[in-house]
Amino acid sequence: MGEPLKMMTPGDREILIERRFKAPREFVWRALVEPPLVKRWLLGPPGWSMPVCEIDLRVGGKMRFEWANDDGRSMGLTSVIREIAPNDRLVATEKFDEDWTGGETLVTQSLHDTDGGTTLRTHILYASQAARDGAKMSGMTDGMEAGYTHLDGLLAEMAA
Repeated sequence: MGEPLKMMTPGDREILIERRFKAPREFVWRALVEPPLVKRWLLGPPGWSMPVCEIDLRVGGKMRFEWANDDGRSMGLTSVIREIAPNDRLVATEKFDEDWTGGETLVTQSLHDTDGGTTLRTHILYASQAARDGAKMSGMTDGMEAGYTHLDGLLAEMAA
């Protein structure tokens, strides 16, 4: 299993999340960009599923994620890819259907070799400090860690 995630605030509109996985960066990359794999781990807390996972993996391509909860709640997110460097970096803008982040965010995911594993750094730039502060207080890291725990299991299966 990986190590618990770390959240930092390097700037007044930024959040940086770091999480180490015991897997090669190629496996982590595939888990970030291949829809059948994404659907298995990007779920958050128990009760959520991902009925829609579309990734057009090219600069200018869109990603569409829709989650559904057993209790009837749903959530959707659309991204536009700005930069792709396979096994290294993915940059995209994101906007939730219910715009709780106060506008588009810029999300940079980068992969780094670390002690026989891979560290995923997710840098999120919000439209304002208020949006960043709201996200920080939302409990987002609990949902992210739940997803990353699923990802730990998926990566272990991929290695087997």
